[in-house]
Amino acid sequence: MPGYNASPAAERTFDWITFSIYLSLVIIGMLMLFSTEQAQLGDIIDFSSIVGKQAIWVLISLVALVVAVTINWRNWDTLSYPIYIFGMVLLLGVLIFGANIKGSTAWYSFAGVSFQPSEFAKLATTLALASFLSNYSSDFRNRQTILIAFGLIALPIGLILLQPDFGSAMVFLSFAIMFFRQGLTPAIYVAGLMMALVFIFSIMYEPWIVLISLFVLSSIILLSRKLNGLKLLGSAVVLILVGVIAKYFDILPQASLGFGLLVIGICFWINNVTNRQLIFAGLPTLTFLLLFAFGSSFVFNNVLKPHQQERINVWLRPDLTDPQGARYNIIQSQLAIGSGGIQGKGYMNGNFTKFNYVPEQNTDFIFSTVGEEQGFIGSISVIVLYVLLLFRITNIAERSKFKFITNYGYGLAGILFLHFFINIGMTMGIMPVVGIPLPFLSKGGSSLLIFSIMMGILLRMDLARYKRI
Repeated sequence: MPGYNASPAAERTFDWITFSIYLSLVIIGMLMLFSTEQAQLGDIIDFSSIVGKQAIWVLISLVALVVAVTINWRNWDTLSYPIYIFGMVLLLGVLIFGANIKGSTAWYSFAGVSFQPSEFAKLATTLALASFLSNYSSDFRNRQTILIAFGLIALPIGLILLQPDFGSAMVFLSFAIMFFRQGLTPAIYVAGLMMALVFIFSIMYEPWIVLISLFVLSSIILLSRKLNGLKLLGSAVVLILVGVIAKYFDILPQASLGFGLLVIGICFWINNVTNRQLIFAGLPTLTFLLLFAFGSSFVFNNVLKPHQQERINVWLRPDLTDPQGARYNIIQSQLAIGSGGIQGKGYMNGNFTKFNYVPEQNTDFIFSTVGEEQGFIGSISVIVLYVLLLFRITNIAERSKFKFITNYGYGLAGILFLHFFINIGMTMGIMPVVGIPLPFLSKGGSSLLIFSIMMGILLRMDLARYKRI
C-alpha cells in the first residue's frame, strides 16, 4: 500500500501453514491411492502404472504451484477475461474433438494423456468473476451486474451439461458464496433454497402433497403475523390435520384448492391492509412454486433418462432401487466406512479396499478407503484438514486490501467446499452420486493440477498484504 514500508522479514513471509495443509492432503491422497491399488514401492517409478502416473501428476502440480507463486498476481487480473474466453473455447472444442469416456465427451486425449477442460474452466471462471466484481462499477444492487455475473456462470454450465457432466456443472453453483460475500440480496438465496426443496419433495412425494404443504406453510406464516402462543400452535395443528384427513379420504386435489381459498379468505378477514399487501405479494410466489412442483415431477418422470432417474432415486428414494445395481456403490462404500470403526483396520489392511469391493474407489469413493483403514479418527482428521484449509483460504481473502484477491479467495473456497462436501456426502449416501472428485485425494491429474495452480495463485496473492507485488 502507498506509504507502507514492509520490513525485509515481512516481505519474505510466505504462508507455510496453508501450504503445509495442501501438501498434507496431497500426500494422504498418494498414500490412499497406493493402498487402493495394493501397489509396491517400485510402482512409483513405473509410469505405466496408475500410481506411477499419479506420481508424475503430483510432481507436475507441485512445479505448477511454485510457478504460480512466482507470477505477479496482477497479471491474473489483467488476463482474466482472455483466460475465461480460452476456457470456454476449450469447453466448446471438447464437444467436437473430445474423447468419450464413460458416456461423457468431457476429455481431451493425446498420446495416452487425458485432460478435462471443465477443471480449467473453474479457474478461468473464478478469475473472470473476481475481476468483474472488483470493478468499481460492479454492484449487486444493479440488475446489470447480477445479469453479467450470472451469465459468466451460465455459459460454462451450459457447455458442460452438453457433454453431459452434471457433477462438474453443479460445481459452478459454488460461486454463490462469492456473490453473497459481495452483497447479493439474501432473497435470491431463499428463493433458490425454496426451489431446491420443492424439487426434492416433488420427486419424493406426489405433487398434491407438496401443494398441501405449501398452503400449510404459507398459512402459518400469514397467521403468525396476527396470532401467537397457543393460538398459533393450535392453528398449525388444525392445518396439519386438514392435510392428513384429505390424504385419508383421497381428496387431495379438491381439498388443496378449497383449503387454499379458505385460508386466503380468512387471512384477508383477520389481517390489516399491510398484511393484505403481503398476501398479494405472496400469491405469485406461491403460484410459481406450485407450477414448479408439478413441472419438476413431470420432468423427472417423462424427460430424464432411466439412468438419470436411478441416480436421483438412489439419493432420495433408495427403497425403489436395486441394491445390486444402482445402489451397489453406495452400499459398499457405507459398509467399508462403517467397518473401520474408531481406529480403522490399519494401512493397506482394509478388506473392502484390498479386494476392490467398492467401485471407483481410487476416484469418487477414495474417502471410503480412509474410513475403512483409518477409522473414525482418520476420517475426522482428514475432514479437519479440509476445514482448516477453507479457514486459511477465507482468512487470506479477508485480510487482503484488494477486492480482486478477496473475490478470488472466496471463489476458490466455494469450489473447494462444494467438492469436499458433496464427495464425502455421497460416499456416506447423504448426497447424490454425481462424479465429483475429492480435491487432492482422488486420482486424476486435471483436478490436482488446476487446484494446485489455484492454490499457488492465492499464496502469491497473500504476499500482497506486505508489499505491492
